[in-house]
Amino acid sequence: MTTGDELVEALAELRILFPEWRVGQMIANLALAAGRDGAIWDVEDEELLIAARRLIERNRARVAVLA
Repeated sequence: MTTGDELVEALAELRILFPEWRVGQMIANLALAAGRDGAIWDVEDEELLIAARRLIERNRARVAVLA
């Protein structure tokens, strides 16, 4: 599985955790979480994946609370 494939799976999980986020908002939030302040076009997939995994781990309890 490629990094891009893993990132798409992580984005799907983030959609469950944060259904109120628009897709563009999610990417912008991930870029910020990856330490990129406004430079979304320069962020690498690996950086986004690391940030996505970190957000998933920190917010996994949201699904349990919302269910």
